[in-house]
Amino acid sequence: MNGMDFMRERTDRYPDELHSSSGMGSSGHSDTSAVSQTGNKVDTAPGEAENNGDREKQLELWMDQVNAAGGLKLADGAVVRFEAKFYDDESSKDRVQELYTKLVNEDKADFLISPYSSGLADASAVIAEQYERIMITTGAASEGTYQKGYTLVYQTYTPAGRYLTGAVDMLATVDPNAKRIAIIHENDKFSTDVVAALEQYATSKGYNVVLKEGYDTGTTDFAPIINKIPADVDAILGGGHFADGQQFAKAIFSKNLPVKFIALLVAPPEPTFAEIGDAAVGIVGPSQWEPLAAFTPDYGPTGEEFINAYKAAYNEEPSYHAAGGYVAGLILQRAIETAGSLDTQAIKAALDNLDMMTFFGRIKFETSPESHGLQTGHSMVYIQWQKDASGALTKQVVWPLEGKTADPVYPIR
Repeated sequence: MNGMDFMRERTDRYPDELHSSSGMGSSGHSDTSAVSQTGNKVDTAPGEAENNGDREKQLELWMDQVNAAGGLKLADGAVVRFEAKFYDDESSKDRVQELYTKLVNEDKADFLISPYSSGLADASAVIAEQYERIMITTGAASEGTYQKGYTLVYQTYTPAGRYLTGAVDMLATVDPNAKRIAIIHENDKFSTDVVAALEQYATSKGYNVVLKEGYDTGTTDFAPIINKIPADVDAILGGGHFADGQQFAKAIFSKNLPVKFIALLVAPPEPTFAEIGDAAVGIVGPSQWEPLAAFTPDYGPTGEEFINAYKAAYNEEPSYHAAGGYVAGLILQRAIETAGSLDTQAIKAALDNLDMMTFFGRIKFETSPESHGLQTGHSMVYIQWQKDASGALTKQVVWPLEGKTADPVYPIR
């Protein structure tokens, strides 16, 4: 669990120290470290090293930029600045709850940012609500946390149930006459949940699901499933994770199935998906954010500014986990600025009314008692592998329209 501290300053006397914590955690082990700067505490919990490390870096980048700009000025003249520290949550729900309780009771944290992964975020949300602390979740897509009556927990990511619904919207736009779809998916919880929402959404939009078929995790031979797909199907949607998604795309290509549209989970946005060559052409995949996305923000940096700042700080390309961590900071920043104070209820009111466009996409929250804090503004970014003028495979953002870098290739066969 990593943490950041922030401090309220007054020019007429020594700063009073206030503590606010934001926590990020993830599955997997991460090292314990500490970073001290003038300011108040914002604490986070790392887990899965790569994904969580990206988010830690970006929360720190946001924090450093705020501090360098002089901090956040409140209505009473106080100034908020930040510093960071880190704890190890050991990817344990019990450990997460122990550490977040410590952040509140011992570190006197005012705000929390969740651990990475839906399960750990859900565990930390209990503590946030119990101790009446605002929590921004990042790296957590499950809807379940927001259906428990919580009022102080707010989601950054597009919920899992909407991972593939945007693909249906895109298909309806490029071909209103396409109505026959096949849903082929891995039989794990994540993929099953995603396609359950996909099926419900597609049928509500008038699509005919002509085949819905699951496959076991680790499947490499997709020929028996592909043989069940009707030749006149318009689109194939589903997938699971990287290895099966890549292999499934190869199998569809080798069978020369005349499908017009293919959208798969997880695998297509990865650069190594292109290793399957021509089998990758036309394949669409959802991502929480892509560096290519061309959103025009009304708050915070542009995508180019964010990417350049990240590269300058860390000498590497930012992932969507990195972008999500940074935007979690932006969300908190905008809410504090709007509230003009660190009062929990004032910041809650600001978050409930928040509707902003960032380089990451739109941010807006559900405020009904049934799903309070659920992300409703952000949409998945859909990429498609296309060939450039030289014939080389290139990844383009094709949906949503406000973020696209190229028109979709359709039909792909």
